[in-house]
Amino acid sequence: MRYRKLDTAGDFRLGHGEADYFVDDALGVAQAVKTRLALLAGEWFLDLTEGTPYATHVWGKHTRETYDPILRRRILQTQGVRALVSYESSWDSETRKLTVSAEIDTVYGPATVAATL
Repeated sequence: MRYRKLDTAGDFRLGHGEADYFVDDALGVAQAVKTRLALLAGEWFLDLTEGTPYATHVWGKHTRETYDPILRRRILQTQGVRALVSYESSWDSETRKLTVSAEIDTVYGPATVAATL
């Protein structure tokens, strides 16, 4: 698996040749998970069915019991993920942010995912 790295601003890293890519690396799979969690349903013009359905199934009146299975499934369906070792989510009603933390087993070894959405 070859996956382009992101910089601290979340943009593609460019100009460093092969150093701009994760190649067969658990960190690349973890970044793919984080990117998939951040993609809103209908946001990608090449496939409007791709993405996490935050507006319809996560935000608003929905509870952890309804959105956790969706987010777990999204993690498990990411290329390179073998298993979800641990998962935790928390909603901060003051900042209106959802934080997801997960330990995953990838085809390249263990990795940690932390995403604030």
